[in-house]
Amino acid sequence: MYAKLETRTFLAMLVGVTLAFVLLMKPFVGPIFWAIAIALIFHPFQVFLVRRLGDRPNINALITLTVCMLIVVIPVLLLVTSLVSEGLGIYQQIQDGNIKPGEYIDQVSKSFPGIQTFLAQFDVNFSEIRDRVVSLFVGGSQFLAKQALGIGQNTFQFFLGLALMMYLSFFLLRDGSKLIELMIRALPLGDERERLLFAKFAEVTRATVKGNLLIAIIQGALGGIIFWILGISGALLWGVVMAIFSLLPAVGAALVWVPAAIYLAAVGDIVHAVVLTIFGVVVIGLADNVLRPIMVGRDTKLPDYIVLLSTLGGLAMFGINGFVMGPLVAALFMAFWGIFIREFSEEAQRVETTGDEVG
Repeated sequence: MYAKLETRTFLAMLVGVTLAFVLLMKPFVGPIFWAIAIALIFHPFQVFLVRRLGDRPNINALITLTVCMLIVVIPVLLLVTSLVSEGLGIYQQIQDGNIKPGEYIDQVSKSFPGIQTFLAQFDVNFSEIRDRVVSLFVGGSQFLAKQALGIGQNTFQFFLGLALMMYLSFFLLRDGSKLIELMIRALPLGDERERLLFAKFAEVTRATVKGNLLIAIIQGALGGIIFWILGISGALLWGVVMAIFSLLPAVGAALVWVPAAIYLAAVGDIVHAVVLTIFGVVVIGLADNVLRPIMVGRDTKLPDYIVLLSTLGGLAMFGINGFVMGPLVAALFMAFWGIFIREFSEEAQRVETTGDEVG
């Protein structure tokens, strides 16, 4: 009796201390998550180095981390800096009256009066949509301006998070396999289940990060290039915005290039409007409709609609990190239920067989 009380007390304290530790780490969820993602994505390269250079954990992890810095971290930092700078410039032009989003929408309405008639059939007020779009446009540019100021004011905090992410990545790259084995020994779920869940976690993280980011880069680059060729101002900014929107399956970059094509047609630039529409549907859309199922859906074993819904839910719950965390939670949910259904079915079949034999 006393032994059971000791065990229960210990387990209660274990849960309490674990929750306290989780709360302690809460401010660093972003750096910790991305450190884990980096370790998982670059693990194959780490294995390649082990085969080439031998089992030299510190050197191999340092080389891997350097490669990650050169091909991922530094380009992303430069891109974010350019995005914030462009957004700040557009916000300033809006404030100065050089850019008037409301007039652009009015021009579209004037050129295509059927839009208002069509919307009226569904009791949708075009003026309300106009005001919301203008508010969204101004709010977005204002958000980027605030982020620019925030980055300047919180430079130390930003680089502290970046340094923490890279520091953790080094140790996860070096000791990741040992940590996984330790967790498998510690968790009371059964070794086979734990290995399956860890494998699913690694598979989904790699596929989602690599697939979504690569698709975002491709679509953003293609969109920025066609905007630049057509002489649309802020091509770099819109390219990055398309890259961000492309994280949303199905809709993605079309949220940017479709309104641009409509506006070009509204102002009489039919040739550029047609070129942009064809390019958007055939080239930019091809990257989403063909590459995404191959790079994300097939590897994660998730249906397209689950990828879409979990991505949207993840973005709403976790912010920008949600485009990975959302599908990850969905994949783990399906993995857990898959294990339960498989084992429950086997147990039910075993009981039924035993009952038949007894009968």
